[in-house]
Amino acid sequence: MSAWLKHPWRVTGRLAWMTVELLWMAFAYALRCGGRSGDSLALARAVWLQQSTRRLLRIFRADVRVIGEMPRRGLFVSNHLGYVDILVLASLMPAVFVAKHEVKSWPVFGWFAQLAGTIFVQRTKRAQTGEVAREIEAMLQRGIPVILFPEGTSSNGETVLPFKSALLKPATKSSGALSVGWIHYELDDGDPREEVCYWRDDVTLISHLLNLFSKRSVHAQVCCSRLSSASTDRKTLARQLHQEVMKLRTANPMNTDKNPR
Repeated sequence: MSAWLKHPWRVTGRLAWMTVELLWMAFAYALRCGGRSGDSLALARAVWLQQSTRRLLRIFRADVRVIGEMPRRGLFVSNHLGYVDILVLASLMPAVFVAKHEVKSWPVFGWFAQLAGTIFVQRTKRAQTGEVAREIEAMLQRGIPVILFPEGTSSNGETVLPFKSALLKPATKSSGALSVGWIHYELDDGDPREEVCYWRDDVTLISHLLNLFSKRSVHAQVCCSRLSSASTDRKTLARQLHQEVMKLRTANPMNTDKNPR
């Protein structure tokens, strides 16, 4: 609420803008994905999500800079800082996300996540984790990239949490591409660790979003690379992927002078 009082026109205008965009997303989904099924539906959903997130990022005046080349196939794993990650990564490539089951209950956004074909996982239920791994494998076989956040939760970006290995089994069985990414944010008028990253349990999604609406712009940087040799043991692979993300973090500090992609 303090953000609304500080920048009432900016927040109100962007809230109205998002409402219009969400209505457009619903219409575009019906137009692009209605009547489709199977592989055709999966790909159409991924393309719809990419087009939609590109529009949504304009609301935040977000510029996205990419170092490296985003993959066109295979599994892409990254650190996780919050819901903005999904907008950023989805805008860069048509893909399917793996998300925690709680996202389903998020107001409005949970419904759109379901429309996008998001694979939801309850990590506390081991039997369900195996089912999700099979869904990931099936999507990879269709040639649609899958984006996974192996930390299992979001953080403020000061470090990269250890990667969980439960959902990496498809990567150990597949000969397809395996890529890693590191996401970082900056704000001109705030602290990205608190105001872009969404990780605190005592902050609601709505209040965090309204505060983000009050910011002039968001700078996002995505660094990515392809793993040349992957372990066939999922626990070893988890450590390997974590090390690769840490290398990207060390080698690519934020640089807002680079041209946005």
